[in-house]
Amino acid sequence: MSKHKLFKLGAAAALSVTGVSAITSLKTVRAANFTAIKRVKISYLPGKSLNIWTNYENGKFMGYRAKDGSVWNVAETAVDSKGSLWYKVGTREWIEARYTVDVNEETPVKTAAKTTKKKSAVVNLANKVKQATQKKKTTKADKVKKANQIVNETVKKTAAKKKTDNKISSVQASSKAAAVVALAKEQVGKPYVWGATGPDKFDCSGLVQYVYQHAAGINLPRTTYDQVKVGQTVPLDQLQAGDLVFWGSETAPYHVAIYIGNNQYVNSATPDQGTILQNMSSYYYPTIAKRVL
Repeated sequence: MSKHKLFKLGAAAALSVTGVSAITSLKTVRAANFTAIKRVKISYLPGKSLNIWTNYENGKFMGYRAKDGSVWNVAETAVDSKGSLWYKVGTREWIEARYTVDVNEETPVKTAAKTTKKKSAVVNLANKVKQATQKKKTTKADKVKKANQIVNETVKKTAAKKKTDNKISSVQASSKAAAVVALAKEQVGKPYVWGATGPDKFDCSGLVQYVYQHAAGINLPRTTYDQVKVGQTVPLDQLQAGDLVFWGSETAPYHVAIYIGNNQYVNSATPDQGTILQNMSSYYYPTIAKRVL
């Protein structure tokens, strides 16, 4: 490894070497005239290290890996023929961008609920009507009273229709969620293969796409980068069965799973683990949740 300049930050870079169980240290070597375009942190799976390749397109494994949590300078970016983003972190060392997060990246702002705006608009309308009646003379009292009655009746009808629509939507979503959970559990035990979309093997986003399409009739995008853009963002303390949970940032998520309730999720994790059911933990907690049902 002394022939390659790795753009690693800090006093030492921890790399795991193939065939060796110990973790070795490599002092920082800065490339001549090198200016980093960004800094990224390896955000793989706990206890796992990320493979380093000779090229972003049909590259070979270099025999060593980047430790989870380590920070690297990025010299160049590239997209392979499958549309996946890669980062160059050495003279000829490349890593997959989907397993990194930008350093110092801000947490995306969650979208606010729209229903409160509609209720506020109705309340404001009623208040304006009441204020208008106070300014008018008593001779116009009957007209104002009638106007108020019309407004109140409209509000009641709107609220009743909305309640009915929400109830129907909730029943439909609940039925689809149950189907998604059931089909996700059926996939537990199947192998993990990067780029696989089922039905016998999956990667993380391939599993999500397969389950939602066959259980709920919803066609989700293929990759985590596009799946995170679908649906409504929900707080992580308000998860419901059938929600999608992501790890990483909203602009560069690196893993996705299907939440099945009871603080559990199903995901196609790694080649060693395959498709498994796991409990949520503070050590490896998702950062984003989306509701698509």
